[in-house]
Amino acid sequence: MDASEAMKGRVVRFEDLKQQGIPLMFIDSILPGHQRMNYAVIGDTAAENPEFTPSISIPHNFQIGMFCASPRNGPGYHTHEYTEIFLILSGEWRFYWGTDPEGEPDEEVILSKWDMITLPPKLWRGFEVVSERPAWGFAVLDPHTVFTGKDPYWAPQIIQQAAEHGFGSDEMGKMIKPENYEGLKAEMYEKLWEAVENAEE
Repeated sequence: MDASEAMKGRVVRFEDLKQQGIPLMFIDSILPGHQRMNYAVIGDTAAENPEFTPSISIPHNFQIGMFCASPRNGPGYHTHEYTEIFLILSGEWRFYWGTDPEGEPDEEVILSKWDMITLPPKLWRGFEVVSERPAWGFAVLDPHTVFTGKDPYWAPQIIQQAAEHGFGSDEMGKMIKPENYEGLKAEMYEKLWEAVENAEE
């Protein structure tokens, strides 16, 4: 294989990536305070929604995602069976964690651009933008296979709130969508695209 062939499909331009966001990647994504644009760069990045298409489809022994959220938004309280590493690309983010999915978080930390954090398996966690403008983050995940079981595991209150909007996930971790899903997706994309365009870079 020559160098040109070896490198085919291995470059992602940020301006192209921005167009490939999924506004409803997870069941919490419809909830106020948890709305964000998610991007699958390599692998499935823990998706509940099978609509993702990784920007780089060549298999790797890790998975990479990116995300952009407005102030006071980010993933709801959840956990995984694997480690996640996060790198802050812009803005400030509050990460919080604990051992009780129904209780208050035990600890938190504010991270700024270029700061990193690694979160171990089974620790409950969430995070949100605390700066004044929308901001970007980058995630690296341990290898895992999508739709083989629940992933993420959501705190009970997140599951209940998502169900009130018609969202859930089946026993294999795949999203159950409401009848008005397509309309909601279009509405959320338009709303979140404004955040993407106004995010700190």
